[in-house]
Amino acid sequence: MRKSKALSALTFLALGLALLGLSNFVDELRVYQGAQIGVYIIAISSIILLTGYSGQISLGHGALMAIGGYSAVLSFTYWHLPVLLAFTVGALSSALAGFILGMAAARLSGPYLAGTTLALAVGLPSLANQFHILGGEQGLSFDIGEAPKWIADKTVGEFTQYKWFFWITVLCTLVTMWFIKNLLQSRYGRTWKAVRGNPSAAALSGINVGRSKVLAFTVSSALAGLAGALLAMLLGLVAPMAFTLTLSFTIVTGAVLAGVTNLAGSIVGALVLVVIPELTDAVATHLGGSQKITANLPGLITSVLLILTVIFAPNGPQLHKRMRASKKESSNTIK
Repeated sequence: MRKSKALSALTFLALGLALLGLSNFVDELRVYQGAQIGVYIIAISSIILLTGYSGQISLGHGALMAIGGYSAVLSFTYWHLPVLLAFTVGALSSALAGFILGMAAARLSGPYLAGTTLALAVGLPSLANQFHILGGEQGLSFDIGEAPKWIADKTVGEFTQYKWFFWITVLCTLVTMWFIKNLLQSRYGRTWKAVRGNPSAAALSGINVGRSKVLAFTVSSALAGLAGALLAMLLGLVAPMAFTLTLSFTIVTGAVLAGVTNLAGSIVGALVLVVIPELTDAVATHLGGSQKITANLPGLITSVLLILTVIFAPNGPQLHKRMRASKKESSNTIK
């Protein structure tokens, strides 16, 4: 087990170094999009942990991302915390909100839980507009500054602001994925699977179902808060318009595209979500650059993808299983 964890850590480390090295040879747009992918991977992973492993449905993770984003910005601006520590505060604030929401979620299931989280996603932006300290409708700016000189001096070429965003996002994403992977393989992950599969049987076997659900909601909310803080960094601000209901639905769509029980599939879901705006721009340009098309087409494409995925691939991409089946078939043919 220890060897497996060490190998996993080394794999993530090698992947991180490769990605950081690659950022020196691609243009600014791709670097920024890479950071966006990292944010979506964390957000989608939070849904996969909650829904795919714990069996709880949330349509309000955009609101939990907003809590993380606002908390990170406020702690960075008023407490002058280092940026990574501010992100930690954002994650912990969302975890606290998730714990409170999870206490109620433990008594709800199915559409009732989905409705509760949906109400949170709808109501939170309006609530943020009422407090001056949160910046109202305009929100709060979030400028983390330039990279430390000792980092910038040791890289190839100019170390731009977007590259700094990418480095921070890659670090947070890889650490988060390594943490989730090990957590899901631990007794907590096995407990969540048991609760998702059959809550009554899990309770009879000695599992505290309510406590298990609250823990899953808390951890998932912390991840959403971290994603929200990173998103605020990329946007340069935190505002109600950045954490709308659309964001919650987009994350859920990414999780469905990934396969709600497939952690590795979160990469596929994140890639698709980042590609959609580019596809929209290309179509809008081809049709004459209509502003209405540019504004509405991303939502339409996302909705169509969600419907098609639910119909044709409800478990998400299962490429690894298909490859194994293909190999087995080939070996049987040879025999």
